[in-house]
Amino acid sequence: SLARAARTAGLCGEIVGAGRNAAHLQRAVELGVVDCYDTDLAKAVSGADLIVVAVPLGAMKTVFAAIKDALATDAIITDVGSAKASVIDDAVAVFGEMPSRLVPGHPIAGTENSGVEASFPELFRDRRVILTPTERTDAQATEVVRRLWEGTGAQVTEMEVAHHDEVLAATSHLPHVLAYTLVETLARMGERDEIFQYAAGGFRDFTRIASSDPVMWRDICLANHDALLAMVERYQSDLGSLAEAI
Repeated sequence: SLARAARTAGLCGEIVGAGRNAAHLQRAVELGVVDCYDTDLAKAVSGADLIVVAVPLGAMKTVFAAIKDALATDAIITDVGSAKASVIDDAVAVFGEMPSRLVPGHPIAGTENSGVEASFPELFRDRRVILTPTERTDAQATEVVRRLWEGTGAQVTEMEVAHHDEVLAATSHLPHVLAYTLVETLARMGERDEIFQYAAGGFRDFTRIASSDPVMWRDICLANHDALLAMVERYQSDLGSLAEAI
């Protein structure tokens, strides 16, 4: 969706796709999402001005290691991960320090659908994007990433890393955990076919996100486990109070 939005807004000259599945990448070419692709990440980023790492959080370190030696001197890197401390930790582990041209980012946008077929250029319009530059982050690099997201129609704000992870644990990660857990609870009930058959609109709205990519959300829960566990414990306490009241 970012590639589509950037192209629609005329923000880039050439878009190179990178990934493990050549068939998916070829489909992206056919749809006009990317101009070309490479399954070799080092080759894909060679000569790039800006690299957007859009992978599950558990794959960040591997991707950083794969592209480390192929980056142009002035290349800017950003990401779209839902937790930021883990991304910075992975970058430091690979590069030896926080790269000055790495601008951690997180678009607060998305659907439960995955894959290039589900992408659309309006996804970020009037949605928030949070950037979490550190004290080492180059101001010019941050400005470039800001202009990219603003060009897609997003509202860009900056936030301290730890605060971002706490806020998102409450507003995004906990709701996903609750949705997954509710669906699992109902699926374990003996009359599950009938239960899901009679589920009304409210139930569908609440559990829609439970069909999101499980690998991505497993990684988010593990990467932001401290902040998420704090929110789970707080919710458990409130749920206990509600049970007593009922």
